[in-house]
Amino acid sequence: MKALLAAPVTVVAMFVALLGSPIQAHPALADPGADPGAGAANPPNPLPPFIDHTQWARWHGLSSLRVFPTPAGRMAASQPGTGATEATEATEATEATEASVDEAWAEVLALSPDADTAGMRAQFVCHWQFAELAQPGKSSWNLEPWRPVVDDAEMVASGCNPGGPEEAL
Repeated sequence: MKALLAAPVTVVAMFVALLGSPIQAHPALADPGADPGAGAANPPNPLPPFIDHTQWARWHGLSSLRVFPTPAGRMAASQPGTGATEATEATEATEATEASVDEAWAEVLALSPDADTAGMRAQFVCHWQFAELAQPGKSSWNLEPWRPVVDDAEMVASGCNPGGPEEAL
């Protein structure tokens, strides 16, 4: 999943195009009184907790874990580790992104220990990287244990939902 964490902008654009949604700023990131250029190079690093709660549900007879991010989680997920102008900045941004996603995944596992599978972590990382770009403010990020483990390219191509359509709420 490290490839997703350092995904170039073209991959993000491809993912959004596959979902058919324009890239929108997440409402939690908007500050109507802020100078549009201020802080753009160094956005604040949101602090945990990143996950509010999780909830197991059934969808077409199959299990689905709904992960409900906090506003800080949405903000952290909206800050991809790309776009830095120097190699050192890019490395630091990627490391910060990896630390945030690792912290968020640890929070998911603390709330739902039975989610600890490679496929569900991969889905979570994909949602972390792309959900707030593709569908800002979506109520939950849905992870399913029955989905196949796939490579990063297939994960992105499937909209983070390999092996079948996304759960419709």
